[in-house]
Amino acid sequence: MAANWTFLSNHAHVLLCLAKDPEQRMREVADLVGITERAVQRIVTELEEAGYLEREKDGRRNRYRVNRSRPLRHPIEAHRRVSALIDLVTK
Repeated sequence: MAANWTFLSNHAHVLLCLAKDPEQRMREVADLVGITERAVQRIVTELEEAGYLEREKDGRRNRYRVNRSRPLRHPIEAHRRVSALIDLVTK
């Protein structure tokens, strides 16, 4: 039986995708996360507004930089930085 839930939110999944490949297109992120491109765009905007992502235009493409020093948002894990999450999942 397949699980219909995950331990990480879509926000975390989008952030992890862009940390792995800062030049990924929103369509590619949407396919990897399993959500719509519009949902990815909304999440990216929210992550930017909260200071977790910075967007840099490179011609017609965007390049994203993850602010790895930001604390995680929930009080249970707020003592950890984004870098800890990225390292946990990508190593």
